[in-house]
Amino acid sequence: MLSIFTGRIRTFLRDEDGLGMLEMILIIAVIVILAIIFRKQLKEILESLLGKAKNKTESFMDDAG
Repeated sequence: MLSIFTGRIRTFLRDEDGLGMLEMILIIAVIVILAIIFRKQLKEILESLLGKAKNKTESFMDDAG
């Protein structure tokens, strides 16, 4: 009885079918947590980048026209 139980435990520990999905879920969870923690800084960076892109576009359009 004990040998059957230990054999099943060994088989379970060697089975790696679900590891890929678990790793993906953990990576996504870490990214979401970091985004929540640093959302103010991320918002400021994105607004800055979009503002620069808008200014460059406006200056290009003014020079072209």
